[in-house]
Order: sequence, then structure tokens, then C-alpha cells
Amino acid sequence: MIRALHRWPGLVAAVFLVVLSLSGAVLSVFPALDRISAPQAQTSLDVATLADRIHGNYPGVEQIRRAPSGRVTAYWFHDGVPGSAVIDPATGTATASADPNKTQRWLTELHRSLFLDDSGRMVIAGAALGMLLLTVSGAALVARRSGGWRSWSSPVRGPLAGRLHVKVARVAVVGLGLSSLTALWMSALTFELLPDTGSNPVFPSAVSAQMGVELTAIPLLIETKVSELRELTFPYAGDVSDVFTLKTDSGKGYIDQGTGAVLAWDTPGTLASISETIYTLHTGQGAPLLGLVMGLLALATPILAVTGALVWCAARRGQPRIRDNARAGSADTIVLVGSEGGSTWGFAATLHQALVQAGHLIHTAPMSAFNPHEYSNAERLIILTATYGDGVGPASATGFLKRLRRGEYVRKTPVAVLGFGDRSFPKFCAYGQAVAQDLQNAGYEMLLPFDTIDRQSVQDFARWGRDLAASMGSSFELDHQPVVPEVVKLTLTSRRDYGADVQAPTSILRFALPKLSIWQRVTRTGFARFEAGDLIGIFPSGSIVPRLYSLASGRGDGFVEIVVKKQSGGLCSGQLVTLEPGDTIQAFLRRNPNFHAQTAKTPLILVGAGTGVAPLAGIVRANTRLRPIHLLFGMRHLHSDFLYQEEISGWQADGKLHHLLEAESRGARPRYVQDVLRAEAVEMLGLIQQGAKVMVCGGREMAGGVASAMTDILSPVGLSLQTLKAEGRYVEDVY
Repeated sequence: MIRALHRWPGLVAAVFLVVLSLSGAVLSVFPALDRISAPQAQTSLDVATLADRIHGNYPGVEQIRRAPSGRVTAYWFHDGVPGSAVIDPATGTATASADPNKTQRWLTELHRSLFLDDSGRMVIAGAALGMLLLTVSGAALVARRSGGWRSWSSPVRGPLAGRLHVKVARVAVVGLGLSSLTALWMSALTFELLPDTGSNPVFPSAVSAQMGVELTAIPLLIETKVSELRELTFPYAGDVSDVFTLKTDSGKGYIDQGTGAVLAWDTPGTLASISETIYTLHTGQGAPLLGLVMGLLALATPILAVTGALVWCAARRGQPRIRDNARAGSADTIVLVGSEGGSTWGFAATLHQALVQAGHLIHTAPMSAFNPHEYSNAERLIILTATYGDGVGPASATGFLKRLRRGEYVRKTPVAVLGFGDRSFPKFCAYGQAVAQDLQNAGYEMLLPFDTIDRQSVQDFARWGRDLAASMGSSFELDHQPVVPEVVKLTLTSRRDYGADVQAPTSILRFALPKLSIWQRVTRTGFARFEAGDLIGIFPSGSIVPRLYSLASGRGDGFVEIVVKKQSGGLCSGQLVTLEPGDTIQAFLRRNPNFHAQTAKTPLILVGAGTGVAPLAGIVRANTRLRPIHLLFGMRHLHSDFLYQEEISGWQADGKLHHLLEAESRGARPRYVQDVLRAEAVEMLGLIQQGAKVMVCGGREMAGGVASAMTDILSPVGLSLQTLKAEGRYVEDVY
């Protein structure tokens, strides 16, 4: 519900909101320019003295106004010709034209009404309401994604557009919410939906019928400082019944032009004071620094609009359209999905359709939308979830365990949990196991024992489906047809071979960049944008299950490069190491933003062994800003499998690589990268205390040894690996 409330107003109102925000951001600059350019009155200067100075220079003066910026403007008639000017309070003489800035006036009309008068103002009011809905729903979604309001500032992972959307929203949400609320208040005043808040004293019925009081003899003008003045209107020449009208920060009143006595005075009420504050907050008039801050925050709107559209498009591509998706409150079965790359959604769609055909009402949603309060008719809860990285939940499951562990849900329906993963990874289905365990701890009855699917096995999925059907007393089959990602043809241009001497054939394979469509170039999708650490999926002949390899290159390098070691019985690796220049493969690109070096000046510690050096080499190659990089590279023998040896020497000479440490496991002095870490503990700890980021890539045993060594290095100073991970300063790409 919250997601839909956020998505559709955003897509519909995006153009209006961008126009409003950009025009508002530009308008926020003018109060500051006025404050800088306008001559300012001394704090001790009173209105009587100012009025006398201006009257002496312009005897026909009719009105004096002071803007919130401090700019004083006078209006007069001379020989029947009107005149006006910006006044220097120190002399009472003109310093600049009082004509409105044409650009400012044009932008103001655009911002207030889109040049459509009252119709436009109604559209603007609707856009402001839409902005408020987007702000509130967006804040709720950010909190949900972060795992709760207390985790508002927790690290964000996922594709660049999503991460940027959340990070910008976190900063701008207060400003955008304030802008929309103040805009709505001002619209309500415009359309008289709120009572008149101005100060309107009753015009005096009796005056002295005298004229000619000296301005410097009027007590109220003497007592009022120019800094409090808003407007002073002079009596109409020759009209003994007219009076001086004075408006200040504290109210409005009338002054007898013959005696200087105050005839009436009215002080604004609470509602008027609120309206004044809201006007200042929205326009920046009288608070130019605040105006600039609000204008800067308004610039977040086009960024949020673009990134939000990209996130929506990515979600549309990655999440299959679920047909016949019942409302959560009416469904008898709730299916929740935890997915990172989108493949688990495909299995969920197959399950959904099978259950619908069996006569059930099904509601399928991401795990992040978990809310049992809405599942009033649910008889069962089914969770399909992948495991991401080091045993953590995937993107669409953010916050699930935190909400479950709060223990606020009373109605507990029977539940079945199915984990998706790859047994070659160290923490196979660890997140799914944690979900199942926490559900049991919370008192949920298990409809089925926790089960797993290895490498997207359709056979395993069909077998689990039969067990599920039996537990439900139903009859259906799960015939899943995997959705194959869109692939491109890559042509091998060169190869370098290593490891033959130690019976571990390893090759650096370099492919030409594929041809890109105009759309891909514009939208920067597919191979139009990638960097070292992203993943390339390759379909070996005779298999529908892709194998993933870490990229050792970025788009800017002009080629696609991977490192492959021939595995015993490995279908994909066996085919890859036999490729010759000119041969082709079918591949697709998968982002892996959590294993990007990102832009920073702090040191970078790269730890890799064997083919795990591939993305690390790509990161060093791309280090054109000469960030301090320390590479710990583990291999069997220097002479047989020192991958990238030639390039590493060049990178050191160019300053791209600050320090290289090698670990030979079968050399004269055998040691592993974790041994090198311990030997260099003092230097490593110093780098980490400087804010260094640690990136580890390689086999799970190596990664476990590195984690143990890092724990030993950190513990004496009160740091922990968990802390570094939470800060995004310790990341792994483990296989």
C-alpha cells in the first residue's frame, strides 16, 4: 500500500514537481542577492528619521516600504509623474531602480500558478499535496528498507540508482516535507480556506482635521526602528481626513497627520504569526540563509524523480508481473519473496499461478512488505528467499527479521520457508535458515520443514511443490520454466595462460566489448556501464543455469576480462579454458555494487588469492586518482601463477598500486594471505584506523582465514569485523 502510494503520485506528478522545485530553487537565491545588494539601515536608525530624509529629497513621497531583505523602497509623485527607487537609508536618496526583476517575476508566476491564474494555483496546490504524500510515504519506505526508524542511517546497498535515491531522500526529506506543508498553507490562504490573518484596525471616525506635523515629532515613528518597518503610507496631499498608516512587525495602526497621535492600533494574532513564519520558511524572505538551504534541498526533487523512475523500471524488469494478485486482506495464502537479482521472483510467479489454478486466493509481495496485521483471512504463509553475500538478506527482504523480532504480531499462521542458493558458496541459504529459525522462535508453526533449492533446480522446486500440495490437502504441480536473461555475444580477443606447472590451468580471458543499441547507450544498461567487481553470467553449452565470474575490467578499459581456473568436472570452466581468439560465448551482465571500490581518498586494502585477484586487479587498473591501494595476493608459486605480474609492475611504477604483498603457499617459505596479514598487523591496523576499506575476494576457506586474522588484528583496539561490515568497510566476494 505504502509503495503504491509513493510510486503512482510520483510518476504522475513528476513533471510538475520538477518544475516547482527547480523554479523554487532559483527563487531561493533572490532573497540572498537582495540582502547583499540592498543598502542596509543602521540598527539605531528610527522610522521618523528615515521618513524625514526621504521626504526631504522627494517631497511628493506617498509610501515607504521595507522588504524582509532590508531593502528600502520609496514611491512618490512629482509634477503628476510617478517615481520610485531603492533608497539608501543613510542619505534618503535613490541608489537603484525599484522596477521588479523581470526574471524573478517570471519565475514567481511560474512557481505560483504556471501562468494559469487560479486554475494554475489549484494545480500547484495539488502538486504540493502530492509532494507531501511522496515525502511521508518515501520516509516510511526508507525506514522500512533500512530496517526501522532507528536504522535510518544504516548503509544502503543495491544498484546505484536505488542507493542514490535513498541517500538523497534521507537528506532532503525534511526540507521537501516542510516546503510542501508551507505551500499548502499558503494555497489555503490564497483560496480563503483559512480566515484573514492580517492586522486590520478600525479606521478612525474622528481626526484632528489638522495637517503638517513634523515627521521627527511623531512619537510612534521615533520609537519604531527601521528594522521593524514594513510599510509607511503618507496621507493624501490636501486631505485633512486622511492619516498616516504604519505597518510593522508588531502590527498596524493609524497616526493623526496633525498631532502625531496614534488613532488606532491592531496586533496580529497567533494565526497571523504562524502565517508569517510559514511565509518566511517557504520563500526565504527575511531568512536568506534558510532560503538557500531550502532551495538546495529542492534540487533533490529532479534527482529523486530520475532515480525513482530508474528504480521503477528496474523493478518492472526484475519482478515479473503477478497476475490475479489478491488483496492481502482477502487472500487465503500469502507468498513473500526475498530476491536480489530477480530469479526468485520467477519461482514465486510459478507458485502463485499454480495455487490460483488450484482455487486459492493468493497475495504475493516482497518480504519487506511483511505485515501480518493485514493477513486477516490467511491460512498459511509461504516464504521464498535467496541469500545474499555473507549470509544476509536480499534487497527485497530488507527489515523482515527486525519486524519479526519485535514480536508485535499475535496471529501466527502456519508457515513454509524455501531457501534459494548455490552450494558452492560458503553460506548456502543461510538467510533462509535464519528466517525459518526466527519464525519458529516467534511461535509460528512450520507447515513444512525448512527446505532449499540448489542452483535454481527446477527438479528440486517441483519436488518441494509436491510436499507443499500434500500439506495443504491440495493438488498442483510446480512446472517452472526459468526466465533466461537477455544475453549478448562476446568474442574472445586474447588469452594468457598460467598454472600449468602446478596442475591448476588458469587463464585470463579478454573479450571485445559487444555492440550496443542506441537505447542501451542512452540508458547505460547492459554492457554500456560496468566496472571491476560486477559479475558476468555465462551459459555453458548444454545448461540453462549460468555460471557467474567477477569482472576484472570496467567499461572504460575498452574490453571485458575475466579469470578462469579449470575446475575438476567443471562444465563452464572446462569450456572456457579451451576458447581460442575468435571464439564466442553467450553472456549477460549483473551488477554487484557492494563489491565496488567507490570513490574515496582513504586507503584500500585488497586481499585475494588465485582467480580472486581478478576484480582486485581491475580496481587497481582503474585507480587513476592514485588512491593508496595495498594488495595482498596469494598464489601457489611466483613463477607459475603470478597473475597480472607484468601489469602489477607497471601499476606500481605509475602509482596506482602503493604496496604489494605476496603469499606463496608452495614456495620456499609457504604462507597464506592470512599469514601475511598477521605479519603486517601493525600496518594493517594503522590503515584501518585511517578509514581504510577492506575488500576480500577468493575461495571460502581463504575468506574465513582472512576474517579470523582481521578479528585478531582489530580486537586489541576494540574494533570488530561486524563494525567494519556495518560501515561498509569490509566486503567479500566469496565462492
